[in-house]
Parts: sequence; C-alpha cells; structure tokens
Amino acid sequence: MQTIDLSLDIGSRNLVRNLNWQVEAGQCWCVIGRNGAGKSTLLRALVGLRRPDGGEIRMQGKALSDWPLTALARERAYLPQGRNDAFGYRAIETVLAARHPYQDDRYWDAESDYQVARASLRALDVEALAERDVRTLSGGERQRVAIAAALAQEAPLLLLDEPASALDLAHQVSVMELLARLCRTQRKSVVLVSHDLNLAHGVATHALLLMGDGQWQAGPVDEVMNAGSLSACLGYPIDIVQHGRRRIYLPAEDMNHE
Repeated sequence: MQTIDLSLDIGSRNLVRNLNWQVEAGQCWCVIGRNGAGKSTLLRALVGLRRPDGGEIRMQGKALSDWPLTALARERAYLPQGRNDAFGYRAIETVLAARHPYQDDRYWDAESDYQVARASLRALDVEALAERDVRTLSGGERQRVAIAAALAQEAPLLLLDEPASALDLAHQVSVMELLARLCRTQRKSVVLVSHDLNLAHGVATHALLLMGDGQWQAGPVDEVMNAGSLSACLGYPIDIVQHGRRRIYLPAEDMNHE
C-alpha cells in the first residue's frame, strides 16, 4: 500500500499534508499521535471509507478507488474503534461474516469457512466463546472476537484501530505478539493505532507520527520513536529508559512543561 501526496482535512484544519508513505510486506507500522491528530481518519481513508482531500492511495500500484469492493476486501481487513452490537449474533457468526469476500455466489458457509473462523477464534483465545451471543461478552472478549474476524478475512494487510483497547495485560501482550508473528512468518503487513508506546515499540518495525498540524514523520521505530520527536508529537515530554534490549517510554517527571 502506498500514499502519494495524501492530504486529510477536518473542516479548516489540516490533519495530514502531502503524506508520501509506503507499507511493504512483513512490516508492522504503529501510527502515533495525540487525540484528534487524525489517526482514525487516516485509517478510514486507507480502508476506502473516507475520501482523501488531496493526493492518492494505491494498493498494488492501482488507485484504491479503482478496486472492485469484493477484490479490495480480499486485500485489506479493518478493525475500527468501538462497535455497537444491535443483534444477538453468536461469536462464530460474527467471525464467519468476514468470509463473505470468498463466498462468491454461495449462500451457505462452507466447511473451509468454519475451519478458518475457528482457527481465528483459537488464535485469540476465544474459541470457547464461539456459541455465545456477542452481546453477553465482556469488552475484552468482544474485542478479541473482532480481531479474530479481521484475521479470518485472510487479507495480506491489516488496518487496526487500537486493537489492544479493553484487553487485560496478558491479552494485550499476546495480541501484539500475534501481530508481530504474522508479519514475521506470513509476511502480512500491519498498520495499527496505539497510545501505548511500550507495546507499540515492542512489536512495530516502523512508526508514523502524526504531529496534529499536517506534519508527519515516518521510518524505522528506533529512528522515529526518539524522545524529541515523541514529545513534540504527543505534546508532553517523554523520557526513554534503556532496560537490557528494551526501550521503556515514560512521561517525564517535570510537570512544568509547556
């Protein structure tokens, strides 16, 4: 996936200006920025749900707008922030819905669809909840079912808006490790929004910082996720502590920041 001079606006405010950016196979990108910086707006544009205000988004060299919807659904999967379950679907049915791009004219789900759906639920540690009404699940359980649905879509590109939200610590770590493993072993590409700098740095290969005024920085995590850039991006001073091979990101103790 590639953006060429991409610009995104909200009213008179410029969120992203002239973004020239490419996501390649096997890369895991974390999108970082303060509230309102345009992270979710960018993901919606990348998935094709929001028209750019300038520039172009391409998938495999072809403009996103030129892709047939079913074919595009086989190329990228999207996990939005939050959801409202109005109907009492079982968890397995929620995940099976992600198999629609592969069903052509079939009315019923095939056994192969069930196999993919159950494997995805198993990967997120929610296979035991397959027959449960999604409205009876906890927030964290429902989030893992939603991630399972994104996996079941079997797209090479995953666009995930705060996938670790509502998860307990153990599942935050396991989900992030799963995403990193998919990039490493299956050469999937992942673009995720996260406010947790430590989780993000632990799994991401690259970072895109949205500065909130149209400016941006992009590159390998160890180059981009430095104290100066993150402090400017988040509007708060950030300290970095080296612990063995790990970087730990902390809010600076000095509360007299501007």
